Amino acid sequence: MKHTGRKAILGLVATWLALACLAAHAAAPDSPAPAPAVSPGVAPDYIIGPGDTIQVFVWRNPELSVTVPVRPDGKISTPLNEDMVAVGKTPSMLARDIEARLAEYVRSPTVNIIVSNPQSAFSQVKVIGQVKSPQNVAYREGMTVLDAILAVGGVTDFAAPGRTKIVRKTGDKTEEIRIYLDKVLEKGELKYNLPLRAGDVIVVPESRF
Repeated sequence: MKHTGRKAILGLVATWLALACLAAHAAAPDSPAPAPAVSPGVAPDYIIGPGDTIQVFVWRNPELSVTVPVRPDGKISTPLNEDMVAVGKTPSMLARDIEARLAEYVRSPTVNIIVSNPQSAFSQVKVIGQVKSPQNVAYREGMTVLDAILAVGGVTDFAAPGRTKIVRKTGDKTEEIRIYLDKVLEKGELKYNLPLRAGDVIVVPESRF
């Protein structure tokens, strides 16, 4: 009898421990969504444009996670969400817009957007004027004026680097920023080596003499 009673007590203890574990698991908060991956060369304020390829990651909903191109009309199509305007938005802005749409079908959706292949004009810096190879240069985070000038082979013998300027569009406004490129190239004064933004246009004028 003592042996049987001991077995019964051990069984009750095991059952109690199992129930306690289940209760603790049920009470534990859901694990947080992972931080979005960082795309090399794409700044957080990057503006999405036509031709870009983006990854849409929906936390805990792999069937809704896709990689899609931004169409020429500036829109993307994802599961449960067709013809969403992507152009002109940052990745975080687009993620919030997709979350708002998915909220009609998914409880508390969490969306991360990664620009995996930036190809639009918004991901480039244009260098024109008296440089050896005028062209669009792929923008990367931390890029400077000197980086862009070296990428196009430097300035020509007819250039006026002291009158170089950046033409930058911010929203509906366009501003011109004077660059003393001559002081960077000839004297190594890096304080004039200004940081660039995606979409900037560097203009190197011709010398007047």
